[in-house]
Amino acid sequence: MAEDLTQLQLMHELEPVVAENLDRHMAITKDWHPHDYVPWDEGQNFAAMGGSDWSPEQSELSEPAKAAMVLNLLTEDNLPSYHREIATHFGRDGAWGTWVGRWTAEENRHAIVMRDYLVVTRGVDPVALENARMAHMTNGYDSGGKSMLQTVAYVSFQELATRVSHRNTGKACGDPVADRMLARVAADENLHMIFYRNLVSGAFDCAPDQTMRAITDEVVNFKMPGSDMADFRRNSVLIAKAGIYDLRQHHDDVIMPVLRKWNVFERSGLTAVGEAAREELAAAMKALDSAASRFEESRDRAFARQAARA
Repeated sequence: MAEDLTQLQLMHELEPVVAENLDRHMAITKDWHPHDYVPWDEGQNFAAMGGSDWSPEQSELSEPAKAAMVLNLLTEDNLPSYHREIATHFGRDGAWGTWVGRWTAEENRHAIVMRDYLVVTRGVDPVALENARMAHMTNGYDSGGKSMLQTVAYVSFQELATRVSHRNTGKACGDPVADRMLARVAADENLHMIFYRNLVSGAFDCAPDQTMRAITDEVVNFKMPGSDMADFRRNSVLIAKAGIYDLRQHHDDVIMPVLRKWNVFERSGLTAVGEAAREELAAAMKALDSAASRFEESRDRAFARQAARA
């Protein structure tokens, strides 16, 4: 049985893949400016500047849309922690380091534009939002000692999950300005997903068993990076019931498309170690599909009861 490659060996093997995909990313990405996506003419001063402070009736967002906007924004706010994580795993040298800097700069625009939109339109309580930001960023994000391969596998799924969540949140807002803004953010997330997804494809070429094991670990233990924020469970249930992001979307629109792109269930060249990881992955996907179906049935029953009462 061949020995596993070390972190250093894996990074050396994947350096050309990183460089190739960095060039690809820079050739197709489009720069944009957060101020172009905010309806500034809707803004007004708050009390400290002689205006009026926020009140609930000023928001035109539904409760699920507000929950999704806040959850997504607070997740984006934790960028310093994510930067630390990927800089630790990927380093700051060569193509790896260039990607770390570019990715961080692109991601920073997301929190800027979302916060400006919410404050200008008075979509949510800005004081509560700032308090939540302080608490969430102070707590930070810790990947829990993931390996480099686990990190790349995780962000392949997480970036796509974020794209789906942002896109559906934009639609749920019922505001063409928000829809356009979050479609722009989602486009960034999609390109980031492709970058990481291609790295995992490259990892299969040099370390198939280790890569299959990393993918399985991340599917089985997947959590969104904001899962430890206050009220996450309540807000995620609200979001799921509204169809913004639920288990069915997680299975059908996030995990399965990436697994198909990697050809994980048809791929050859694995040893017994890789085959065992693949069998575990198949069982996990079957369980996730069943859980998604149960959630859909429960949600449909709840909607039927509400309709009957109405």
